[in-house]
Amino acid sequence: MNRFFDPDLFARTYRDPLAWLTLLVDLLPIIAVIFFGWKAVPLVALYWLENLVIGAFTIFRMLGTIAANALNIPIALFMVPFFTVHYGMFCFGHGIFLSAFAGGKVGDAAPGIDGMRTLVDWALGTGPYMLWFIGAIILVNAIFYLVDFIGRGDYRNTQLPVEMFAPYGRIVTLHVAIILGAGLMLAVGQPLLGVLILIILRVAFGMILNMLRRRKIEGGGSKLMNAVAEAG
Repeated sequence: MNRFFDPDLFARTYRDPLAWLTLLVDLLPIIAVIFFGWKAVPLVALYWLENLVIGAFTIFRMLGTIAANALNIPIALFMVPFFTVHYGMFCFGHGIFLSAFAGGKVGDAAPGIDGMRTLVDWALGTGPYMLWFIGAIILVNAIFYLVDFIGRGDYRNTQLPVEMFAPYGRIVTLHVAIILGAGLMLAVGQPLLGVLILIILRVAFGMILNMLRRRKIEGGGSKLMNAVAEAG
C-alpha cells in the first residue's frame, strides 16, 4: 500500500467491473481509428469534449454536497457559478489552442456562450460518430456518479473547494499528451504513431485514476487526489 504501482493494488482495482468499464471506454478510440479513419484531430477534439463532460459532473457533485450539509448552500451559490465561468473560460482557451493546433477555423470565436457553441460544433464535426463516443463518456461518468457519489455516500465526505479544483489537472495532462504526440509525429513522420501514443497516454491516465479510486475506497489517499480520481 505504500507504493502506488503495487501489483496487489492493481489486482484489487481490476476486480471491480467499473474499472474494466472505464478501460473499455478509454480504448474505444482505437475502434474509431481503425474503422472510422480517425486521426489526431478528432481524437484531440474527443478529449476536449470529455473535459466539458467532466466539468458538468463536477457541478453535479458540488451541488450534491448540499444534501449532506445545508450550510453549503450559500457557498455553492457562489462557487458553482464561479466554477462554471472560470472552468468554461479555461476550456474555451484550451479549445481555441487545440483548434489552432489542428488547423481549425474557429480562432476568431469570441469568449462566451456563442463562442463555446462554435467550439463544440467544431469538435463534434471533426470525426464520424463523435456523438456516440461522447455518449459513452457521459454514460460512464453518470454510472460513477450514481455508484460512488450517491450510492457509496461520497457526497457526505466531499468539500466544495476540493471538488472545484479537481478537473483542472486533467486538462494539463491532455496538453502534455498532445505535445508528446506531436513531437513523436514530427520526429518519426508517423501520424498514426502519434495518435496511438495519445490513446495509450489516456488509457494509462485512466488506470491511474482507477487505482486512486481503489485507494480512496480502501480509506487511503489525500482529499484532493480522491477528488481528482472522481473527476476522471
